[in-house]
Amino acid sequence: MTTGAEQAVTSGAQRAVTSGAQRAVTPDEGVLDDVVTASLLRDHRAFVRRRGRVVRYDPQVAGFIGHPPDMTDDDWHHLRELVPPDSEFTLRNLTLTGAPGAGIRVVSTHLAVQMTGEHLTTRDSPALSTLGPSDVGEMLDLVRLTRPGPFFERTIEMGTYLGIRIDRRLVAMAGERLRPPGWTEISAVCVHPEHRRRGLAATLVTAVGAHVRSQGRIPFLHAAAGNENAIRLYDHLGFRLRRNVSLTRLRTP
Repeated sequence: MTTGAEQAVTSGAQRAVTSGAQRAVTPDEGVLDDVVTASLLRDHRAFVRRRGRVVRYDPQVAGFIGHPPDMTDDDWHHLRELVPPDSEFTLRNLTLTGAPGAGIRVVSTHLAVQMTGEHLTTRDSPALSTLGPSDVGEMLDLVRLTRPGPFFERTIEMGTYLGIRIDRRLVAMAGERLRPPGWTEISAVCVHPEHRRRGLAATLVTAVGAHVRSQGRIPFLHAAAGNENAIRLYDHLGFRLRRNVSLTRLRTP
């Protein structure tokens, strides 16, 4: 039986929009409502682990979980099969009318924003380097220092990552993460504290955006709702707010 998420992924509804001097076909925005499921059912299916209506990434690649908003008892038990005991995870836009099932408990809730880049001004930058497996150690060090969001040893397999080196040291990076049909998320945007306020984040976002556009896709991203500096930068670069995203942190027993 085809689920609602699978129908959204394969709907193929598109419309044309004008972005500056460029005219592009914008894919259906509906797949952005459940970007994790949409990514795992198509471009990232090599990383999928699935039980019933619940899907998750290979935990060495990412911690994201796709799920129906109105979780049933069966869904909660399927989730328990995918998440190790005594571990925390996050669900997006979860509708809870009572306590979660299967002994899972809520730890915290917070908000993020989802922004789309139909009008992002993109440009290539020859000064950037494409990061590969040999750079992962430095990338993890930069993530631990700047905390842009989840990044694991195999996260680099989700897409292309670009970096900026100064005196041979990696000081800034950004790359591609979730890939629902027609869209690519720009993520892991981080700059070493000693090199901020130099426009490095903008350089990286516009360069990754150019790479996304070269594949015929539209960039989008997420940011913590309280990260006003990042949201201000993305707005300046041409991203628009699409929706707020509620994030529920939970723990398995």
